[in-house]
Amino acid sequence: MNHISVEQKRIAIIGAGPGGLTLAAILQRSGFQPVIYEREPYNMNSDRGGSLDIHEESGQKALQAAGLLNKFKAAARYQDQNLRVIDKNGKVHIDEVDDENNWDRPEIDRGELCDLLLSAIDTNCIRYGYKLERSVLLENGTTELHFENGSTDTVDLLVEADGAFSQVRSLISDTNVEYTGVTMVELNILHAAERYPELAAYNGNGKMFAMGDQHAIIAQLNGDGRIKVYVSLKVERDWIEQSGIPFDQPNLAKQRLLELFEDWNEMPKQYIRCAEDRLIPRRVYMLPIGYRWKRQSGVTLIGDAAHLMSPFAGEGVNLAMLDASELAAAIIRNETIHQAIQEYEENMYAYAAEKAGLTDESLRMMFSDNAAEKLADWMNQFAGAEHSEA
Repeated sequence: MNHISVEQKRIAIIGAGPGGLTLAAILQRSGFQPVIYEREPYNMNSDRGGSLDIHEESGQKALQAAGLLNKFKAAARYQDQNLRVIDKNGKVHIDEVDDENNWDRPEIDRGELCDLLLSAIDTNCIRYGYKLERSVLLENGTTELHFENGSTDTVDLLVEADGAFSQVRSLISDTNVEYTGVTMVELNILHAAERYPELAAYNGNGKMFAMGDQHAIIAQLNGDGRIKVYVSLKVERDWIEQSGIPFDQPNLAKQRLLELFEDWNEMPKQYIRCAEDRLIPRRVYMLPIGYRWKRQSGVTLIGDAAHLMSPFAGEGVNLAMLDASELAAAIIRNETIHQAIQEYEENMYAYAAEKAGLTDESLRMMFSDNAAEKLADWMNQFAGAEHSEA
């Protein structure tokens, strides 16, 4: 029988994204010494994703547990929560502007959020350039890790926080991610206010959704002044390869994309025309709603590894951070790793399934007939429900 205290047990986190960093920050704050293994050679969070809206009940709750909520509030962009929803003809269905900055989902760029989390961590715990090659469950409940660089480690708790295509998920489950039926093409409009003032004014401080014909153009103001654009299409899984669009030739690729929106209003099409750097196509995947795995005594998952869902409700990073805070709390208050995993997983399964259901409903709505009108009605119902609860 191993009588080493929970605090002395070796905890390894795979992935130095927001979820992994949040977990490390909270654990270190309580005297634990986890190690983070990150496959990239250095911190690349600034190059991944765009602006994130951090929800009060999840992401901000985790930042509070990490002792970072006040610093977050000082850095976050409360003024960038506005929302506009239009249909393909340019008709406005939602035009929400909060001049008082009272909304509870302020924006922060992913890189800035991760820098904030890193400021609360002894970064000597992060091992960059460690890509997990395989992991082996041992009879004593520990897990042996093998990395591509030849290094190995044996840990009491392995936490997979490495995203959609988890290396560890296959260790405890044979469930694979599923294609949602939607593919996105990411573009960027740099220095939007200076270079394209009319479009920047139309977009405003926040997000713009244009929807129709099972297509969507989603635009989002980032903290560095760029507008990040996601051209989203309900298409077959092999569309990227079969479309004939040369994504490595930006000008020609934009022309081909515009052909898909030929009869749309001119303003949403401007988001494609004004983009000036590379185009990044990617399929959108999800795990089954209510996904669970066979419990292991020393392995668990957080974030996209645990409950991957589409980005159409803004829950991804928030749930990853909430997972981190819930797992950390369970580790801190339980005597054994097994007890902590059991408590965390049962709690997480419940809230993740609820959010996954709502996210799937949002996806289906956005790529249905009369999508803008339906989304406006749906959001107004939620706003009404929140108002009545208040």
